[in-house]
Amino acid sequence: MQFKELTGKQWNTIKPHLPKPSTTGRPKADDRTTINAIIFVLITGCKWIDLPVKYGYKSSAHRRFQDFQQKEIWKKILKCLIASANKSGKINLQKISVDSSSISNKKGTT
Repeated sequence: MQFKELTGKQWNTIKPHLPKPSTTGRPKADDRTTINAIIFVLITGCKWIDLPVKYGYKSSAHRRFQDFQQKEIWKKILKCLIASANKSGKINLQKISVDSSSISNKKGTT
């Protein structure tokens, strides 16, 4: 799979689900750049330390990735994206399989 940065439309879909910036303390790294950094690592499979400089500090991206995971923000984003894809006809939720138990296996294979 090839990495592509978020389009404006994709960003506008994700942005409302992100935590609001704090009004105190040090300003955090740009959300869109950080999300692109996280997606880059997930798609390319590179190590956080190998993150290209244009995406900022690896530690910021990794910390935000873990924070979003812990707060279930990724789950909320995914739920929204699935609903949007279903509404636009890009996926059919009646034909989704979470695992391969709905697919028959030929005898003698694993």
